Amino acid sequence: MISGAQNIFKIPELKRRIFYSFLFLAVYRVGVHIPAPGINGDALASFFAQARGTLFSLIDMFSGGALERLSVFALGIMPYITASIIMELLAATFPNLAQMKKERDGMVKYMQIIRYATIVITIVQAIGVSVGLQSMTGKDGSSAILVDHSTFTTLAVVSMLAGTMLLMWIGEQITQSGIGNGVSLIIFAGIVSAIPSAISHAVTMVNTGAMGFLSLIGIVALVVVTILAIIYVELGERRIPVTYAKKTMLAHQNKRVMNYIPVKVNLSGVIPVIFASAILMFPMTVMSSSTNHTVQAIADVLNPNHYFFNVLQFLFVVFFAFFYASIVFNAKDISENLKRQGGFIPGVRPGESTREFLNETAGRLTISGAVYLGLIATLPWVIVKAMGVPFFFGGTAVLIVVQVALDTMRRIEAQVYMSKYQTLSAVGL
Repeated sequence: MISGAQNIFKIPELKRRIFYSFLFLAVYRVGVHIPAPGINGDALASFFAQARGTLFSLIDMFSGGALERLSVFALGIMPYITASIIMELLAATFPNLAQMKKERDGMVKYMQIIRYATIVITIVQAIGVSVGLQSMTGKDGSSAILVDHSTFTTLAVVSMLAGTMLLMWIGEQITQSGIGNGVSLIIFAGIVSAIPSAISHAVTMVNTGAMGFLSLIGIVALVVVTILAIIYVELGERRIPVTYAKKTMLAHQNKRVMNYIPVKVNLSGVIPVIFASAILMFPMTVMSSSTNHTVQAIADVLNPNHYFFNVLQFLFVVFFAFFYASIVFNAKDISENLKRQGGFIPGVRPGESTREFLNETAGRLTISGAVYLGLIATLPWVIVKAMGVPFFFGGTAVLIVVQVALDTMRRIEAQVYMSKYQTLSAVGL
């Protein structure tokens, strides 16, 4: 392991990419601690202490604690992700937009639309946050806003818009010049930054007697098992064999022709979990400020610490897993590309039969992937709750961290192999 790490840092290009990635992520973490103008930090901290388990805490997790401080990065990279998801859904609905993605010039225009959509979403969300803060007070009744409301709204919108656009640029720079997907690494860095405080909180609970030492060992074991289960499933795939005609193989005799189609068990990634959590937490966040007894009772049932919430979350995750997998896995395009390249699946006719076979295979795998995502999102909390431990542990954050780590490792490995091939080519081998 040590020798492998040493070999990685002997590759100049890889070392440069890793350095750029850490540099840009460091800029992001510094920006998290720069507050927007006109904020009362004490009143804001008091509000977030009471807002645990709401939509605010979910957004704060993805922003790496930036929302809790209302920093210039308060909205994080989520507006960009939201715009990207909306464009994916539109591309699946409108063929012209889908065709635009496949063309080089069209892809540039497609990304430009996503950037403009990000600006609009950021402005709307920033206005919503700034207006919501105007009625927020601390425990002592002090206002969370220290300046005139209209002035604060203008300053907050401008600063949060600038912060989100800077984060979008940082993500694109990491993707181009660094290692891994920049947007994913930004979310990864935000979640990982909360680990030291979580460990400190757990140790404090053990020292004060709020949680037993055996319970802490049980939670650590649960975390390890959850990570291993995620790694096992995320690396799982069905390899559908492909055979090419002899003339196709001769035409590509100097190139590597993939002789199988990899279909992942979890085709939809972590998007279904994020969708389900956001949709379920939104009504509870809105209703939590109401004084009506009926509304309060509904809000209590929809609380993340309630079993009914987790049952609903499991069902929503399964639904969105099927929905999103049907979008990202396009069996029609794969079958057409195979037919165009002279390839076919043994025992399956090219064209429509291949499309039906791929859809059927992906559908069976999606059943397992959807149940897996639902269990990861809910089971860790259920086990911790059954242990009687006053400690929240959800699998969503672990799922994101492990997925990003695996993807980054694959990209580093690809960079290492690319460096080896370039070295062999340079010496004439």
